This record gives sequence, C-alpha cells and structure tokens, in this order.
Amino acid sequence: MRKNNLFKTLIIVVSVVWSGIVLLPTFQLSQQKPKADNYYSFIESNTSLERNEIKAALNSGNLELRVRDSFVASEGKTVDDVLPDVNNLITVDEKIKQNEPESIKLGLDLQGGTYLVYEVNLPQLLINLSKQQDAGFDAAVKKIADRVRVEDVDFFEVLQETFQQDSLQLGRYFGKRGDTDAEIIDYLSDEAEDAVERTLEVLRNRIDQFGVSEPSITKQGSQRIVVELAGIKDVTRAKDIVGRTALLEFQLEMEPEVTNAVIKEINLVMKRQLADKAVSTQGDESGDSTAVETKLRKDTEVSLEDIFGDSSILEEKEESDADSTVLLDQEVFEDRPFSALIANYGGDIAVPTKNVRTVERILNQPNVLAIMPKDAEFLLFNDPVSSGEQEYYRIYLLKKEPELTGSMVADAQIQIGSQLQAGQAVVSMELTSEGSRIFSKVTGANVGKRMAIVLDSKIVSIPNIQERIPSGRAQITGMDNMEEAKDLAIVLRAGALPAPIEVIQERTVGPSLGQDSITKGTYSATVGLIVVIIFMVIYYKLSGVVANIALLINLFVIMAVLAGFHATLTLPGIAGIILTIGMAVDANVLIFERIREELRSGKTVRAAIEGGYGKAFTTIMDANITTLLTALVLYQFGTGPIRGFALTLSIGILISMFTAIVVTRVIFDYFTNKMTIKKLSI
Repeated sequence: MRKNNLFKTLIIVVSVVWSGIVLLPTFQLSQQKPKADNYYSFIESNTSLERNEIKAALNSGNLELRVRDSFVASEGKTVDDVLPDVNNLITVDEKIKQNEPESIKLGLDLQGGTYLVYEVNLPQLLINLSKQQDAGFDAAVKKIADRVRVEDVDFFEVLQETFQQDSLQLGRYFGKRGDTDAEIIDYLSDEAEDAVERTLEVLRNRIDQFGVSEPSITKQGSQRIVVELAGIKDVTRAKDIVGRTALLEFQLEMEPEVTNAVIKEINLVMKRQLADKAVSTQGDESGDSTAVETKLRKDTEVSLEDIFGDSSILEEKEESDADSTVLLDQEVFEDRPFSALIANYGGDIAVPTKNVRTVERILNQPNVLAIMPKDAEFLLFNDPVSSGEQEYYRIYLLKKEPELTGSMVADAQIQIGSQLQAGQAVVSMELTSEGSRIFSKVTGANVGKRMAIVLDSKIVSIPNIQERIPSGRAQITGMDNMEEAKDLAIVLRAGALPAPIEVIQERTVGPSLGQDSITKGTYSATVGLIVVIIFMVIYYKLSGVVANIALLINLFVIMAVLAGFHATLTLPGIAGIILTIGMAVDANVLIFERIREELRSGKTVRAAIEGGYGKAFTTIMDANITTLLTALVLYQFGTGPIRGFALTLSIGILISMFTAIVVTRVIFDYFTNKMTIKKLSI
C-alpha cells in the first residue's frame, strides 16, 4: 500500500509541478500586457503616433527614432522624458513575444478577430475542367450557378438534370470518350472534393505565412471552408490574401499587326451595330488603318446613351451614374468607334479610366468575340498610368495559352529593385527545373518580343525579352509598396487556389466584446467554484475540504493542459470548464455517500474508505465514460464553438476522474496511515 501510494504521490507532485511550469508564461503574459497598454497610452499621449503606428515601429525596430520625430512637447516635457517608457515598451514587448507562443491561446470570441465562411465556386471549376466550351455550355453553367445560389440542392444532381434538359452530352465536355454519365459525375464529384481539400491546404499555407496565431481552418459540408482568424489586426489584408485566386501565367504578346487587325475588325463590328444611329458604313476599308489614333486627340465627355442608344453596351440601370459617360474623340468615333474609346500611350494601347468598363463590355460582346482570334485575348494592366490629369489603363492582346504557370514557381521572395526599379519592392521568383527548361526555351525563341506576367487575369508586368534566360529566375515589378510585394510573394509560395472562393458569411468580433466575454466567463466560473467549495465544506466537513483540494488541482491541471498542448480557449470552452467544476466533485459525492453507508454498517474508518472507493468506482467510470463519449462525438462532428466546449469538457472529465479517485484517496490514506482515526469528519 505504501509503495502504491508513493507512486501515486509522485504522479500528483509531477502533475502539479508540470502544470505550474506550463502555466508560468500565461501568468507572466497576464501581467505584461497591461503594462504594455500603459506604455502605449503614454507614448500616444506624448507623440502624434497612433497605436498601430507604434506597433509597426516596434516590429521594425525603429520605435525610438519614430518617437523622436513625432514628439509633441507638452507640460514642459522633453523627448528624454518619454524615452524610458519607450525602452520599457521594447523590453515588455520582447517578453510578450517570448511568452505568447507558450501561453493559453484565446479563441476568436475572446480576443477578437474575424470569422469567414468561404464557398468554393464549383461552376467555375466546371469551366476549368471542361474540354471545350460553347454557347450551350455557358448557358447551362449559368443556369446551374443561378439555381444552386438560391436553392439548397446537390450541385451534381442539378448539373446532370440541367444538361439533360438542355440536351447536352456530358461526355462532350468532360471525361474520356466512352465514359457514362454516372462515371463523369463521379469524376467531377471527386475533382470537386479534391479542389476543396487542396483549397484547405493552400489557405493553411497562406495564413501560416501571413503570421496569424492559432488560426482555425475547417471544412464545413462538401464545399464550404470556415476560417477563424483570432486577434487579426488587418482583416481586409488577411481577406485579400486568403481569397486571392493567385493564378500566375506567363503569356506572350501577339504581333502588333495582329493587334491592329483585330482592332480594325472591332471598329467594323461596332459600326454595323450602330447603323441604326445613322453612322455611315461607307469607307470601311479606306482612310488611316492605324488601330489607335496617334494625332492630338480632342476627347470630350459623352453620355453612353447618346452614342450607343439602346445597345447592350449600356450599363445596367442599377449601376452607378459615375459610369454613364465616356471620354472619346467625336471625329474618330464617326469612322472608328472602338478606336475613339482608346488612346496611344508610348506606343501601347491605353484606355482612359472612365472608359474601362465600357471597353470591357464591348470586348465581351458575342459579335466581337466571334471575330477575335481563338488563341488571343485582351488583358488590362493591373495599375493605371498618368498623362497630365488623365489616368489610363494599358491593354494588350496576348496569346491565350500561357507558356508556363504559377505551378512551376518553386520560390518567391521580396527584394529591393535595382537600376530602373531602384528602391522599389519587387518579387523575385525561382522556377522549378521543368519551369526553368520551358522558360529558357520560350525566351530563346522570342527574343525581342514581350512576355506578360499575368496574375488573376491582370497584367502585373510585361518585360521585353532581351536574351534567352536559362537561370529560371524572373521578377514581378509594379508593386506600390513592400507590403503588397510581401503579400504577393506569400500567395505565390503557397500556390494558387484550384477554383475561386467566395465569402458567403463574415463576422468581425471586436476585442472589447472579447474582453467582456472573458470578464463574465471568469466571474461565472469563480462564483460557481466558490459555491461548490462552500457546499462541500458545509455538507461533508473535512472530507469536503479534501474534495475541494482535488477540485483546485483539477482546474490547475486543466488550464495547464490547454496551454501545454496549444489548445484554443473559447467562450463555450469556458462553459465546459464551468460544467467540469460541478462534475469534478460529483465522483467525490458518490464516494463519500458510499463511505457513509459503510460507516453506518459499523466498519472502521479505513475499511469504510476502502469499501467506499471500491464500490463507487464502477458507477463513477460508467457515468464519466458515457459523458466522455458524448464529448468526443461533439468534438468529431461539431464545428467552432461546439468543438471548444467538447474539448474542455473531455479534458475536464479525464482530469476530474484522476483527482477524485487518486488525489483524494492518497490524502485519506496519508491521514489514516499516519494517525489512528476513530471517527471520520464526513
């Protein structure tokens, strides 16, 4: 018995000591954060800096310099009076960064942040997987998308039903020759499931590199993903990184004569379309055939309705009034309507910002698409350029088939540019061995031509190929700042999403609400604990004190397990802990009542304790195991708050069984072995 108790005592001591060591960073963090807040407030009150600027300067290591530059003299203070608090903040911040990873993590509902539900765009995935596309296919996909958006139906059942209604064969667009409809649906379903899994992995990689502490990224249903970013400071930036498709492509520019011919054809199509506006169709083949007017233009602002009438080029009625007019040269418009909407910018085609929407609609009209080369597409540059007071977006005719894609990017890092990009942030890419081989071949065969670097259907750079590039390295320029370059490097390293994702639900929780939850949760747990402790002492006297010691050890170890295994504490998790407080003494209540029965039957104190623990053991195990199984089911199939509740409840059940059966028994055995107790205070 003594050897057995010695082993049990050793386990208890080790558990308590381990818990104290693990919880030390959490305890220190709880003291350091209020100090840091005081230093932040003091610096804010004596400088023109806001808190986010102070944090940014703190992270970049130039806080003292920023404080000196931003000091605001008041009440006879000098900057030297502020510097001690600056140094204290730097010291405390270092300690916070050391302790934070080892502390109890607070969930979204406790420390604030954002909750996002994304849905994978399966209609777009269909388009990506299709072998060919035509008007019938496009109409069917649109019909499917419209229906699943408003009805709670299975996507693939709607797909099969719609194709049957429209007399379209699935085998024509998907799968291999000879596949049955059932086999094609299975193939598409597998691809959709794979797309969701790959999207999960890409999002995890992106968020990990973004630096969010303890993010929660879980699958919900068949095509939805729940992302919880607790404590996130810049929600908009995080959403941009998470939701960015990041489809990187390298596309060669079409020959200038091809571009000019295409624009000439678009002019002819538009003239025929506007014939009802009394625009002359004579002289289509005469006059200057230059695609873009190079003489000094006389652009004026004209109403879309005045020049296009009832044409489908017009904006929908719900669109803003800001896009109801365009800039064009009236003289050019008479003969070349499309050329009148665009301009020449340093030898490139450019579109005035005001005309971008109109030009995009023209290029997407069926009659214009019909005359476009099948292997070419117009794409806009990502950022505008200025000429005087007017802004333009450059537009290029590119080969539709990319020479290589972002899947061949092995690494992407931010750098400071040199020469023409001196001082600017650029993203330097290193290609895979296959990508390097293809890149070397393509650049060698197209010296003197331009290759556009296209990200999410927007041109971010279009360098001229001056020589063959065998190194497999390339640069993306044109970023506005270092942060934009860093975000782009993150999404390139993490990979592209297999299909676009859309935010269908968003909730942002402020830290003040989280603090209020912590305060109320802590208060309710404390009140519950005090009530249980008082009840146990009144009802079971000294034996109740023993149970209370076990209860306190129980809570101590629960918090240590949460910290030690980096579990996230949520508001429902606090509810699980509060429930555990009641359940923790439940086993002792069963044991104490059995001991009372044994004492009434005339047994000695030691025999009564032995009998009480032995006879109550089966009941305790049965009650706790059934509850534990329920908690495990909740954790397995639940999401978000439900899992938080199930986690703390499961931990609490296991630890409460240990404290109730082992800890209290060791204490009773210690006193009964050391002393001759004739009457038990129970």
